Amino acid sequence: MNSDETVRQPAVAGKFYPGEAELLRHDVLLYLETGGEKQRALGCVVPHAGYMYSGHVAGAVYARLALPRRLVILCPNHTGAGEPLAIMSSGAWMTPLGEARIDSALAAELKSAFPYLEEDEAAHRAEHSLEVQLPFLQVALGDFTFVPVCLGVGQLAVLQAFGQAIAGVLKDREDVMVIASSDMNHYESDSITRVKDHKAIECILALDATGLHQTVRREGISMCGYGPTVAMLTATKSLGATQGELVKYATSGDISGDREMVVGYAGMTIA
Repeated sequence: MNSDETVRQPAVAGKFYPGEAELLRHDVLLYLETGGEKQRALGCVVPHAGYMYSGHVAGAVYARLALPRRLVILCPNHTGAGEPLAIMSSGAWMTPLGEARIDSALAAELKSAFPYLEEDEAAHRAEHSLEVQLPFLQVALGDFTFVPVCLGVGQLAVLQAFGQAIAGVLKDREDVMVIASSDMNHYESDSITRVKDHKAIECILALDATGLHQTVRREGISMCGYGPTVAMLTATKSLGATQGELVKYATSGDISGDREMVVGYAGMTIA
């Protein structure tokens, strides 16, 4: 690491996940203990709540996949800070498990293919939805590189154009996967949330990016990462994806016991 390179410090260590390395590694290993044959995939959807609530869903997805060592990770912008299409192209992100390096070469290709991406660390500084994925990847893969992109846009045309640009960069490559970080419906009853979420899940499993965008808007589904998911679906379908799989679904009520106001979590693979 050069002294002039940015090291993005953890924003939610000790809050969303353990801040102590040994405990964090222990917890992640438990979430990854689901066994089964590893599958290749072009993309996936994983939740990003506190590990106590959604770690078991994210872990089930990562345990299912034969993960490549180069990743494009798309997350929503919860904070409103920074640019609406924010990428970081150099440096590393720190977690209690050490540094995760940014893939500068792949980031440069994405910026060239989609010039609307803005170099912007501010959008990422306090955003939790990408950060919480990194310990899973550090434990599952050890060494890997990634490109972080934080999306604060909701327009279908922009998201699909970005997805097509990703596909253009990843064409003829099998060493890169696209991760969309998203929770599902927020702060309604468990019964309502499950109905709403499965309408969105059906669109994702059908690889229908336009349908997902329309369904989220029409049904009032407060899926925070629908933008990253639309972009990921657009990219993976263009790259030849033919099927989606729901690996695991849960709500926060499954853990807390509170069924009156929950958040939904879906873990899905796209291959």
